[in-house]
Amino acid sequence: MVRAGKAVVLGASMGGLIAARVLSDAYDTVTIVDRDILPEVAAPRRGVPQSRQLHVLLARGRQALDELFDGLSDELHRAGAPLVDLNGQVHWCNDGYPMRRSPSQLIGVGVSRPLLERTVRARVEKLGNVRFRPPAEATGLLSTDDRRRITGVLVTPRDGAAYRLDADLVVDACGRASRTPGWLTALGCPAPAEQRVEVDVTYVTRNYERDPRHLDGLLGALTNAVPGRPRTGIVAAQEGGRFGVALAGVLGEQPPLDDEGYARFAESLGLPLISRLVREATPVGEPALMRYPASVRRRYERLRRFPLGYLVFGDALCSFNPVYGQGMTVAATEGLLLRTLLAGDRDRLWRRFFRGAGKLIDGPWSIAVGTDLRFPEVAGRRTVRVRLVNAYVHRLHAAARTDAVLGTAFLRVLNLVDPPHRLLRPAIVRRVLRGGASRSARGARPGTAPGA
Repeated sequence: MVRAGKAVVLGASMGGLIAARVLSDAYDTVTIVDRDILPEVAAPRRGVPQSRQLHVLLARGRQALDELFDGLSDELHRAGAPLVDLNGQVHWCNDGYPMRRSPSQLIGVGVSRPLLERTVRARVEKLGNVRFRPPAEATGLLSTDDRRRITGVLVTPRDGAAYRLDADLVVDACGRASRTPGWLTALGCPAPAEQRVEVDVTYVTRNYERDPRHLDGLLGALTNAVPGRPRTGIVAAQEGGRFGVALAGVLGEQPPLDDEGYARFAESLGLPLISRLVREATPVGEPALMRYPASVRRRYERLRRFPLGYLVFGDALCSFNPVYGQGMTVAATEGLLLRTLLAGDRDRLWRRFFRGAGKLIDGPWSIAVGTDLRFPEVAGRRTVRVRLVNAYVHRLHAAARTDAVLGTAFLRVLNLVDPPHRLLRPAIVRRVLRGGASRSARGARPGTAPGA
């Protein structure tokens, strides 16, 4: 790929680092602007409020990041992050049904956000044509007189006067804090339509010393929220000999921060493996709380007019309910898409990128939003398709208690390896109908274990 010109990336979180890595192959220089002083070690930072929360890198995200940063998952593993067979080494309890485990090729990484981000940033720092600006904020876009092309950004340091940063391409990777809709309006361009799904998620993460007696020696556990019990529990082994535990509530449910309240919340999930760990394991550090009001998708792919020399990337395009762990994986696949597009004709890059990214987002968005719409309190349009798919997936969970093939098929979709429609293949449908015909499956309610 021939390098030419200057690129600027707004935001030094995972989306920005991924974008910078891709742009470093296509541009002479890449400058990353961020408001924070970036830590030299793996540590939480203010600009990434979710950095204290539990993270797990999905199988597709691990694959994509390894394509962008060769050997990254092995490097994380050497730093203590466990590589996890997400089918064979995790207890899954979906809609109250324990899923039958089996060995798989779905390998994720149990890694804290600070370690992942610092490891990736160290890779980007080694790129000879990438530089990081000191703490500064992009406060406006620069454009040609006709406003058809972005020519750079106005940057305001934490201490000092604002200055211009010229660029042939500017990429907004500022996440949910993106100012692009307002900047477009100021330029006389249309802002994208926005979809919001109000889920009102509150989650609290606590770390515990890892002991092989817990989780029956496995590396993770999950039980999902269902109508009537809007609570989720997730456990994942991480670096430093720790288990990260994230308890979450939707629709206003909030896990308490005190030890006893947290343990009682865990017990309400109905999965003793998690509640025993919370009761018996030794806590490490203090609990961290975060609220997430709504999933937000900005439909840039539907715009007919957009300035040249500008892109929007990662969470600034779509911010998913964090319970499903999709954001970093989608950003990594967007990075692969951008790399492919930059290797060809860059004319009207924005149109081709937004359309391609929209297709990448469609699958995970349908999973997250469709699942959230199971709750009657969540506002949104429930099409016949959404209702049928939710009923079908519930029946699949019931059948997956004894059919490992169904469990693997579901996890391949959840890990964004396969698109959702793969669950509707005739061979899978037959297994679902066969397994779902049992008396226990017919009698079970979402969130109630058979026989309970």
